[in-house]
Amino acid sequence: MEVRAFRKTIWDFYKKQGRHDLPWRTTTDPYKILVSEVMLQQTQVERVCSYYAAWLKQFPNVKALAASPLADVLTAWQGLGYNRRAKMLHDAAKVVVREYKGKMPTNPELLVKLPGVGPYTARAVAAFSTNADVVFIETNLRTVVLHHFFPKKKVVSDAEILEVLTDAFPKGKAREWYAALMDYGSYLKRSGVRVNAKSKTYAKQSAFSGSGREARGAVLRELAKGAVTQKRLVGLLGDDRTAQISEQLMKLLAEGMVQKSGVRYSLPR
Repeated sequence: MEVRAFRKTIWDFYKKQGRHDLPWRTTTDPYKILVSEVMLQQTQVERVCSYYAAWLKQFPNVKALAASPLADVLTAWQGLGYNRRAKMLHDAAKVVVREYKGKMPTNPELLVKLPGVGPYTARAVAAFSTNADVVFIETNLRTVVLHHFFPKKKVVSDAEILEVLTDAFPKGKAREWYAALMDYGSYLKRSGVRVNAKSKTYAKQSAFSGSGREARGAVLRELAKGAVTQKRLVGLLGDDRTAQISEQLMKLLAEGMVQKSGVRYSLPR
């Protein structure tokens, strides 16, 4: 597809069907944008909206998040999954307060040094908060490029996708451009376009039922109610999964997401 025609396709779609009212689209606050980006990782937009509003009500800025007990942070995250993301946000907030006096950096080279912030997230925060001319890839962008530029090719590298995104990038319009691309990619997926398996970096998400992620979530959900014994925790998912929960409980303890006092486990305060 020719780049000019590609841009027109994206802009026309965004003008007519773009999700302009998403709450993180109405702010340039890098903290709020970081929260949205972390929440949106492997989570549908519809689920994130209510959590995003509640999170910002409880933790309105980076200083408030950094000053809050991890127990409150993990409790507020319950239901979003991948609870490690909440701890990383909490850790990142503490670094920002300690090293940047509570002012969230917007330079991707500084952002990527924060706990849990990878190259994509760093560039996305820069683009949406300061309109920075940066190029990056995420799942919806892959869908768009693969669909329009590589319809017949079976395997496509990220380098090839980045080349297309670089050529098509409209300088000075990063904020709107990426919002448009993400919305269009989401639309393609809802329309039945399934092309990301062509990407060399594609990895199918493992099933949640029966997984260690499910066991971790069950432990943290229970601990959000209060301190309990290990006996109570290991039986949460039935007798056939006690060993799995015991293993995940030890991992959570080592990661600092759970603490033990005597014979009882709780969320860190």
